[in-house]
Amino acid sequence: MAKSFIHYDTKNNIQYASVYTPSRKNGKKDNSPMYLGRVLDKDNGIYKSRQRGVFKYTLEGGFQECTDQEAASVETVHEEKLILDFGDAFLCDSLVRSSEYNEVFTSFLDNKKDADTLISLAFYRVLSHEANCYAADWYQGSYARIMYPDAELSSQRISEFLEKIGDEALQRKFFRNYLSVLTNGKCKNGILIDSTGLPNQIDFPLTALNNHAGVVNNEVRLIMITDKATGMPMYFRYNAGNIVDVATLSTTIKELQLMNVNADLAIVDSGYFSEENIKMLYSEKIAFLTRMGSNRKLYKQLVEDNADDLTKSKYIVIYGDRILHVKKVETDLFGNKGYAYVIIDENKRRDESEKYIKAAVEDGVTADEMDKELKKKGIFILVSSEDIDTADIVPMYYTRQQIEQVFDISKTSVDLLPLRVHSEKTFRGHLFIVFLATLIRIIISNKLTDWNFNTNASLIAMRNLKCKVFDNHILVKEPTKKMKNIAKLAGITLPSILKRGKKNLGN
Repeated sequence: MAKSFIHYDTKNNIQYASVYTPSRKNGKKDNSPMYLGRVLDKDNGIYKSRQRGVFKYTLEGGFQECTDQEAASVETVHEEKLILDFGDAFLCDSLVRSSEYNEVFTSFLDNKKDADTLISLAFYRVLSHEANCYAADWYQGSYARIMYPDAELSSQRISEFLEKIGDEALQRKFFRNYLSVLTNGKCKNGILIDSTGLPNQIDFPLTALNNHAGVVNNEVRLIMITDKATGMPMYFRYNAGNIVDVATLSTTIKELQLMNVNADLAIVDSGYFSEENIKMLYSEKIAFLTRMGSNRKLYKQLVEDNADDLTKSKYIVIYGDRILHVKKVETDLFGNKGYAYVIIDENKRRDESEKYIKAAVEDGVTADEMDKELKKKGIFILVSSEDIDTADIVPMYYTRQQIEQVFDISKTSVDLLPLRVHSEKTFRGHLFIVFLATLIRIIISNKLTDWNFNTNASLIAMRNLKCKVFDNHILVKEPTKKMKNIAKLAGITLPSILKRGKKNLGN
C-alpha cells in the first residue's frame, strides 16, 4: 500500500505544503490532498494556516501544538509585521491594571470600542504632549494599538468621542464608582479645594473676564477637589471665568455630598474666606483651615495686637529649613469660636523688610512710620475652627501643595492647556480625559518614588524599549539596565515574548 507523503509547492517565493494519502473511494483512486498551509520550518515540520494558526505536523505524529518559543522563532524569520514603542505603554497599562482603580476606568462604558478609545486617549495624554490631531500617528507606533485594538483616534472620531464622554450622566456614573473606591467606604473625608484659571479665547458661555490676583484673563475657572489622606484628585467642577472663588465653596461642598462624599475637614486658600462660607462650614460641622487675606479687618487687628511679642523665642517653630514664629490666639469668627495662628516667616520677613527699607529711605519715610510697617513684614495668618498645636498648623496647611501638584501635572504633564474645544460638552469631555490622565500619571509617579527616577525621564527611557509584532506573537527587545531598574521599582516584570490575541497582552 502506498504511503502518505508531504508535497511542497512554491508560489511567489513562499512555500506551501499538503499531505497526500493514496486511497480508494468507491473503487476508484482518491488522492485528495489535506492542505497544511504555509511552510515556516520544513526541517522541524512547522506550518501555519488560517484555521490552525502556527502548528507542527509530522506523518508519524500528526498534528501537534507549537511552544511559544518555537512559534516566535519561525515567525521572526518569516512574518515580522512592524516594530512598536513598547515599554512606556506597557508600564502604564501594567500599573493601571494593578491599581485599585482599574475596574472603575471603563466600567461605566457599555462597549469595548469606547473603552479602548478612552484608555488609549488617556495614555496619549500621559505619554505624548502633542495635539489630539496627532493621536492616530502616536497610536500606530505604540504598543497601545495591540492592547486596545478597537480604539478610534482620528481627529474626527476624537471630537465625537469627547462630546460623548462629556455627557454629565456618564461622568456622574464614573465618579460614583471612583469615589467609592477612593474613599473606601469612609463616612467622612478630609478634602482640599482650590481653583485655577484656564485662559482661552473660545466663544462659548463659560469664557469670561477674570481678575485673579491682579492678572486679567479671558478664562474658564476650574475647581479641583483632592483627597487629603492620599493626595489623589477626587472630583472637578468648572464655572464661568467671572465667578469668583468665594461664591463657589458652598455649591462644591453640596455637590460632593450628592456624590456621597461627606467632608469632615476642608483646607482652602484665602480666596474662599468670607462670612457666608465660614458660617456654612460651622453649620455643616465641617472643620476648616484657611489663610486670611491681609485686607480683612480681623487680620489687621490680630497683627496690631500680636506683632510686638511674636518674635519671642517661645513661639519658635522649625518647619523644614524655615524658622517660623507661631502664636495661637482664640478669636471670634462671625459669632463662632475659632482660632487664629499669627505667623512670621523669618526668611520672608528679611526679604520683605530689606526691600521695604530701601524704598522707604529713598522716599523719606519717617522712622516711626517705618517701625510701624516693619512690624507687618513676613506675617501671615491662618484661621481654623479647631485648636491645633502650633507645631502642626503650618504642615497641615501646606498639605495644600498636593492640590497644587495636581494642577501642575494637569497643565504641564497631560496637556490641560491649551483648550481646543468649541462646545461645553466637548470641554467637559476634555476635562474628563485630563482628569483620568492625571490620575494615571499620579499612579505612575507614586510607584517611581526613588530620587533617581524622574517620572518624565523614566517614561522616555521606557519608550526606547521596542517590540516586534508577528502574526501570533510579540517579541520584546532586550531591556537596558536602566529599563530593568525602572521596571523593578514599578513592581512589574518585563516579558521577552507575548502571545498575541484579542485580549490585552500586558497581563
